[in-house]
Amino acid sequence: MVASATTPFSVLIREASRQQHTEAEGSAFMDALLGGRLGVEAYRRYTEQLWFVYRALEDGAQGLAGDPVAGPFLWPELARTAALERDLTHLHGGEGWRGSLVPLPATAAYAGRVAELAGRWPGGYVAHHYTRYLGDLSGGQIIRGKAEKAWGFARKGDGVRFYVFEGIGNPAAFKREYRAALDALPADDLEKQRIAEECRRAFALNTAVFRELGEEFPLSA
Repeated sequence: MVASATTPFSVLIREASRQQHTEAEGSAFMDALLGGRLGVEAYRRYTEQLWFVYRALEDGAQGLAGDPVAGPFLWPELARTAALERDLTHLHGGEGWRGSLVPLPATAAYAGRVAELAGRWPGGYVAHHYTRYLGDLSGGQIIRGKAEKAWGFARKGDGVRFYVFEGIGNPAAFKREYRAALDALPADDLEKQRIAEECRRAFALNTAVFRELGEEFPLSA
């Protein structure tokens, strides 16, 4: 990616990661899950992996509230951990799941990368924040609808609360505000290139999780 003084950073970062984004969305696991060819246990396992990633994101945010780079992105209405925990309690039939979850190796690497960056490079943390939360507000809504239909979850109810942003009344307007924060990022062109590269890495880490989930839940021949 070559930074441009006339092209908004929100456009540059989107275009820089377009290929990786497409690869993540087109993974065999997600294709099978959203196509109704996998059972609810695969959806539950996927939700478990999200819990590890979002705990890293939101635990890391606690030390970044006053940071000039990452701080403007830490809207409390984006927080997903509590919703994920409610979903997992529903999917596991009770509270006993907390001590038994084990991340996939790819998930551990993903969450570890997020936690590392939260502690040492706010710009890199922003790259992961962007790929996750804007995705949740966009394609995540497709996943919610598919899950409700496939496994009988109540509309916007337990099991799919992760995808319900109750504090965001107008997702389109919120996404515009988020992109404006990207465009106002206090970083030079070289730093923006580094952030865009980390965004590509974030999608690759996510795709690795999908790959391992696909190995755990192979489709029958």
